[in-house]
Amino acid sequence: MELKRFWLLATVLILGLSSLANGYIQLAPEQCALQPAARLNCGYPYISAEECYNRGCCFENSIPDVVWCFYPRALDECVF
Repeated sequence: MELKRFWLLATVLILGLSSLANGYIQLAPEQCALQPAARLNCGYPYISAEECYNRGCCFENSIPDVVWCFYPRALDECVF
């Protein structure tokens, strides 16, 4: 019985950690509030939002002809 508990716990931990590795870190909205001209490219043309987020970058595609996947502003630069 003790061995079954061990394997169950091990399986849950492995699955949990693997899902964290595939996810992205949630950025504060202030980190992505950059003027379009101030954006530094973090991706490549036609990058998906998911891949951009997985790189730890911001994604915003509502403005045509500007960088959509861009590096976030550092938290210490944000004005709250």
